[in-house]
Amino acid sequence: MKPLLEVDNLCISFGNQATMRHVVENVSFHVHAGESLGIVGESGCGKSITSLAIMRLLGGNSRVSGQIRLNNKELLSLSENQMRTIRGKDTAMIFQDPMTSLNPLLTIGKQIGEVMEQHDNLPRDEVKKCVLELLTRVGIPRADEIYHEYPHRLSGGMRQRVMIAMAIACQPLLLLADEPTTALDVTIQAQILDLLQKIRKENRMALIMITHDLGVVAEVCDRVMVMYAGQVMETADVRTLLRTPMHPYTKALMMSRPQSAKENRRLNTIPGSVPSPEHFPNGCRFAPRCDQVMPICYEKTPALAPAGEGSACRCWLYDENKESKEVLV
Repeated sequence: MKPLLEVDNLCISFGNQATMRHVVENVSFHVHAGESLGIVGESGCGKSITSLAIMRLLGGNSRVSGQIRLNNKELLSLSENQMRTIRGKDTAMIFQDPMTSLNPLLTIGKQIGEVMEQHDNLPRDEVKKCVLELLTRVGIPRADEIYHEYPHRLSGGMRQRVMIAMAIACQPLLLLADEPTTALDVTIQAQILDLLQKIRKENRMALIMITHDLGVVAEVCDRVMVMYAGQVMETADVRTLLRTPMHPYTKALMMSRPQSAKENRRLNTIPGSVPSPEHFPNGCRFAPRCDQVMPICYEKTPALAPAGEGSACRCWLYDENKESKEVLV
């Protein structure tokens, strides 16, 4: 079956000719209808930039190359007017902070209704009826009252539900969710994740979940793609990756989870931080922080090589032809 979304050799750069910075390099992945893909990594790894490139929402100083095909349409070749017919209808996005994404001057009903008016050309009375049904569907009580409320009058969990209602208003084929539960408490987070799962299954909608939380990945995703410093480090189905991670970075992320810390032990941390694009190291970009680093890691960039059925890993540890097996301590 042909994937709904195909991303091939996606490269994203910012700046002018003199100050060009490559922030995402040769990222490739696909998502089938009804499937959920998790994109994982620390802040600054390129997750959100990748999702914004799919939506064609990057600024004018960006340069995007490669291919992004949604339902056999090459998105990078479309004009802005053509993309407007696709955003909200074929693909939609839930942003990280609903308070900055919702318009504070418009009521909830008006903001959700605009999506339907733009794409479905429904009369106003029909739009209101559909908006009320949407609000009820995403678990918002007192839909008649909330319809007339402004965003600042709602809690964080309620605002996130409104964002989900806006995103699914026109039943998109693909939904991108960028850290949709970051600012929510654990109980509300679980409710939002359950809601996304329910909607995905009911609509047979593809979902890309962008997160730094492997617990969210385990709950929602079918497959996982781990990113670091603008590159894909590892891909696998969710069970394989959580049970037997291969890349040292993936293993480090797993060990950094609070539940991985034994009683009365300090939580494991990854030394250092994600390098900025102007300071990407030579060779493997994770080498300066890796506890299994070898001399070749500083000299050559490993390829993203197949590592079993449906899996791939970018690491010299799994290359039989590497020049040195000596681990630097």
